[in-house]
Amino acid sequence: MWWKVAGPSEYLAITGWGIDDIRLEKKAWVLPGQRCSRFDVSPVNYTFEVEAMSDEKLPFILPAVFTIGPRVDDMNSLLLYAKLISPYDKHSDHVNELVRGVIEGETRVLAAGMTMEEIFKGTKTFKKEVFEKVQLELNQFGLLIYNANVKQLVDVRGHEYFSYLGQKTQMEAANQAKIDVSEAKKKGEIGAKLREGLTTQNAAKIDAETKIISTQRQGESQKEEIKVRTDVEIFKNQKEGERAQSNAELATRNASWAQASELAQVEAKKAVALREAELQCQLETKNALTQTEKLKANMLSKASVEYEIKVQEANWELYNKQRAADAVLYEQQKAAEAQKASADANFYARQQVANSELYAKKKEAEGISALAHAEGIYLNTLLEKLGGNYAALRDYMMINKNMFQEIARINAQAVNGLQPKISIWSNGKAGEDGANGAMNGIADIYSTLPPLLKTVHEQTGMLPPPWLGTLSDVTPRSN
Repeated sequence: MWWKVAGPSEYLAITGWGIDDIRLEKKAWVLPGQRCSRFDVSPVNYTFEVEAMSDEKLPFILPAVFTIGPRVDDMNSLLLYAKLISPYDKHSDHVNELVRGVIEGETRVLAAGMTMEEIFKGTKTFKKEVFEKVQLELNQFGLLIYNANVKQLVDVRGHEYFSYLGQKTQMEAANQAKIDVSEAKKKGEIGAKLREGLTTQNAAKIDAETKIISTQRQGESQKEEIKVRTDVEIFKNQKEGERAQSNAELATRNASWAQASELAQVEAKKAVALREAELQCQLETKNALTQTEKLKANMLSKASVEYEIKVQEANWELYNKQRAADAVLYEQQKAAEAQKASADANFYARQQVANSELYAKKKEAEGISALAHAEGIYLNTLLEKLGGNYAALRDYMMINKNMFQEIARINAQAVNGLQPKISIWSNGKAGEDGANGAMNGIADIYSTLPPLLKTVHEQTGMLPPPWLGTLSDVTPRSN
């Protein structure tokens, strides 16, 4: 009997005694009369250049790379692969020709029903249909297409369809560019001429409006000038008439005034004497009143001055107190504003720090989550490749993480520096028998106490109680 174990990407195919068809295992005992062979299930890349022809009878080359391997998630497909493909090397010409034949056949059949334009523009759809058709054929061999990469179509020598198509596209782009340049040049020249015409028209219009306004202004100024001259002449004539009338009235009044003057002179002479007496009396009265008023005025002026001084002093004190109160209020307002600004700044800074910490924690959590997700996918993939064997996965992870080396290092550090002491005691009673031999069992128990107590003292520093015994080579410690 032989114990066989397959690798992570291998399977064991066992046939022979006790097995009707074939049995696939990751590990198994191989009995006499049985045959065991290993086969690898990792996928292989197959690169081809398939020559096909479109519906218009235009040949082309389709470069493609297919990643193909056995379907490991289906045991029936894996049995088909083990029977039909595993006896041959995956890189052998037999397997290569088999896969190539399936791919070329399905690609040519599919391309024959499509035009070159449909193939070129619908590369994604063409790739999908080729993938599905080829997969149907490979199912009968237990194979699975893991990836298919269809490259750009290539011309066959002598049939330069894509080259001519590219030249056509380039010429169309160049001609369109020339048309666009000519169209832009035409629009620019037309726009320039249109702007020049509009500028000339606007200039002529402005000149005409300016001349009309200046002519109107000149006519209005001349009209005002004639009106002023006419008013001046009328005013002069009115003043001449008023002057003549004034001269006539003046002569009449002069005569009246001369007569009245003579009468007044007579009356004045008579009234002068009477008036002088009245005036003398009034003068004395006025002098007395003047002295009285002068005294009142002096006293009133002094009181007024003192009142004004007191009022000014009171106003000055009130002004100083108001300015001091305003200064204190202003300082308090500015201090409150400064405290508010400082509080706002501290709040903004704390908010920014909190936002930055929250963002950092969020990114750290996202990184941990992404790392855990990636490790989960990695472990699931390994478990799937190992056929669901948790023990093999655990051993692989411990080897990959160097756990065995770490365990050996920790064990070595644990015993490093230990200096065990071995004491051999002999009680000298090995050959005694008779009456003393009956006490040998009890004596043996008591003979183990000295080495035990000595070992406890060496390891912990503790001494046995005096009633039990003392060690000969140890001095008891005083309490």
